[in-house]
Amino acid sequence: MTERDRGPFPRVPDGGDGGNGASVPPTSGARDPAGADPDAKPIRYRRADAEDGGDDGSEAGGSEECGCGSCGCGDGPSERNGGSAVAADGSGGAVNVGPDGSLGDVAFTEPSAEPTQDVDNGNPAERVGVPDGVDLDTPSYSIRSRMNDIETPDEKTWFMELDAAVIDDGRCIQCGTCVAACPSDSIGIGDDDLPELVKMCTGCSLCWDFCPRGGLRYERQWKITGGEDNVKGAGDPITEFSATVRDDWREGAQDGGVVTSVLSHLLEAGEIDGALIATESDDEPWKAESFLATSHEELVANAGSFYNQTMALGNLDLDKWEHKLPEKEPEEISLAMVGTPCEIEGIRAIQDFEWEYGSQEDGVRAIDYTIALMCTKNFNYRRLIGEQLEEKRGITPDEIGKMDVLHGDMMVYDRDGELIVKEDVKNFHDATLKGCDECADFTGYCADLTVGSVGSSDEYSSVIVRTDRGMKAWELTEPDLDYHDLEDRSAVGKLQSWDKKKAFESLERPFDPDAPRFIEYTEHAENYGTVLNPHESDH
Repeated sequence: MTERDRGPFPRVPDGGDGGNGASVPPTSGARDPAGADPDAKPIRYRRADAEDGGDDGSEAGGSEECGCGSCGCGDGPSERNGGSAVAADGSGGAVNVGPDGSLGDVAFTEPSAEPTQDVDNGNPAERVGVPDGVDLDTPSYSIRSRMNDIETPDEKTWFMELDAAVIDDGRCIQCGTCVAACPSDSIGIGDDDLPELVKMCTGCSLCWDFCPRGGLRYERQWKITGGEDNVKGAGDPITEFSATVRDDWREGAQDGGVVTSVLSHLLEAGEIDGALIATESDDEPWKAESFLATSHEELVANAGSFYNQTMALGNLDLDKWEHKLPEKEPEEISLAMVGTPCEIEGIRAIQDFEWEYGSQEDGVRAIDYTIALMCTKNFNYRRLIGEQLEEKRGITPDEIGKMDVLHGDMMVYDRDGELIVKEDVKNFHDATLKGCDECADFTGYCADLTVGSVGSSDEYSSVIVRTDRGMKAWELTEPDLDYHDLEDRSAVGKLQSWDKKKAFESLERPFDPDAPRFIEYTEHAENYGTVLNPHESDH
């Protein structure tokens, strides 16, 4: 036995015989299993190769000059750095630490001087340090099968189903409900203004369930919002008016300026801390983007209508608007939202459930007032402004001062107020969102207030008050309005009937307000002919 063998075991305190409670577990001590202690820790042996000197009869672990550092030769990498030898089985002293505990030479890696990802305020979907020429994408579903062999439960529905049935099929209405519903923040908004997967999907099915063109039976949502005793859904109004604002600022507003006035009065009364509305993009004229207005001046500056969606429900992360909101606890923040009927259907459905919705959670809960804009259909920005107006009609975005869809006509005015386009809106059909054809909700059945131009004369807005909360907003605004009973209820009714007829022709599924609120993907696939389990083919 060598001198090293007679020394104390590494890192075992003196008194290992039990004096201070520290001891070395017994070992089998023999190669013969018959003599082994069944409770002992086995000794691991290493058979040396010939080049290690193992075939010359020397003890396993190498000769005295093998250079492996496991035999005490002093030539191993650890000893050369001032540490004790390390055997092939991992025993021995720590690397870079001498017998006396002194630290040997250590080579440190310099920290990177390049900027790294901003984990506090940055985009969680941003990839940093990607080599030039490398195009990374979110891993497809198939990576799961390479990571484990666990079978997917049958009841799971993935973003890939929504992608196949709604987005890729051209039926997305760009409401943003899927973004707001995702609890893992896995869905973002792409450069094409459509939802896209930015992180791996968890298969929770919420994006599918709440999509007004996917799993949400929106006509059932009308009835739930309006109450079970309301057989026509939430569409039964409390009262209806034709109204206009008396103030001078109304000149820049759409029709009577009622939406701007209502929001201003809600802010002044302290009922809300802000209103999610549309503003014009800084980079692309007449392209609408979501904006949180927190003052009367901001509301007036952004009065008027745009004819493309803003993915409003995809912009409910309060952190995005933190610089504009008062210092309150998130649960104390109150907001109003102006949107198309489908957006109001989406937020109403999401709010009915006490689930957590990732970064959008506080914003979802903060929406207390909803105003729907009467809508028969919406447009794709690039197809409307770029193709239909600029390419086909020679009207650049900078020339446009106002747009309106009235009496079935698309009307475009220049910046001097002169009418430069008046055509049947059917001529712009190629620019519309295909999914709008399936919507039967012209008047925003799920909103507190509905506002539009149909049913009122020029410079007046038609206002439908649907809920007690909507009535409160009206009563705050009414003193500053010139108003009377709705001028032409039949005009509203006719357009609502036309919208439903169009939807009934376009829907591939039954229209049934009494059916379950959520439509299973398999049921949708059966009605629409959509592929089953698109995630399995790496859709």
